[in-house]
Amino acid sequence: MKTPSLQLDEHGRLRHLLTMEGLPRDLILRLLDRAEGLAQATSGAEKKVALLNGRTVVNLFFEASTRTRTTFELAAKRLSADVINLQIAASSTSKGETLLDTLKTMEAMQADMFVVRHEASGAAHFFAEHAAPGVAILNAGDGRHAHPTQGLLDLYTIRAHAPKARSAGFGALSVAIVGDVLHSRVARSDIHGLRTLGCVDIRVVAPPPLIPAGIESMGVRVFHDLERGLDGVDVVILLRLQKERMLGAFLPSLAEFHADFGLTRERFRQLKPDAIVMHPGPINRGVEIEGELAYGERSLILQQVTHGIAVRMAVMAEILGSPAAEVLS
Repeated sequence: MKTPSLQLDEHGRLRHLLTMEGLPRDLILRLLDRAEGLAQATSGAEKKVALLNGRTVVNLFFEASTRTRTTFELAAKRLSADVINLQIAASSTSKGETLLDTLKTMEAMQADMFVVRHEASGAAHFFAEHAAPGVAILNAGDGRHAHPTQGLLDLYTIRAHAPKARSAGFGALSVAIVGDVLHSRVARSDIHGLRTLGCVDIRVVAPPPLIPAGIESMGVRVFHDLERGLDGVDVVILLRLQKERMLGAFLPSLAEFHADFGLTRERFRQLKPDAIVMHPGPINRGVEIEGELAYGERSLILQQVTHGIAVRMAVMAEILGSPAAEVLS
């Protein structure tokens, strides 16, 4: 199974979105441009466009989510699609129905797209491999593997707000990804996206137990000292400590992690004056970031949530919209 052949049809058009890995540069830029157009088109009193009128999008979230599930729902509704939020705890999967049976049952209800979040890496690929022709799968996060729309919205946020990205492009940026890299599908998606857009100075900063083996092969530099890792960077992407995925003792304590790897006021003052701070959420206040910095100067955490709506609209419109309709693209 090759992801690119699953994600793209014979004409190079996006069919499913499963991972940032292997997405062509031109397609990523097209999605970012389309998101910008949709953000502008829905910024007034009328927040809907009719691009997906008559289409049905099903949210299949097997993991808890607030930001991702809600912004996917808003995105689909703003495109005028019909949306079904399947309550997994109350669905037939809780009675022993398999993932494949769930997929086929929802297909029989004439759904056009499934937005899938699952704790198992590869779940979205499984759905894509077994989906009927014309039924799209959009990965909303699978295990430690990938979270492609988060990667896209992070690229969108960087392009919109990092001064050097606007003036000189991604190739001029230095980006530090800090925290629980080991368990982070966001980190993997961000790295693939940044590399595709030409960023060559990508740093991952974490204690040794939270660095995946062999991550240097992805074209990043590893730092175990936060001050060194943040030196001269333009973008800081903080990651949540995913305690629910940690088996055993990865860290002595949360307080010690914050002391060594948390973004404090003192470390914030040492950043470049135009450096931006991001976090996919939810935030562990006082762990990854000092509380008052979370929504303060140069923090784009809330903007990321807003940008996520436009980016997810762009992906849905790209997959389900008419190829001939170039409006808002």
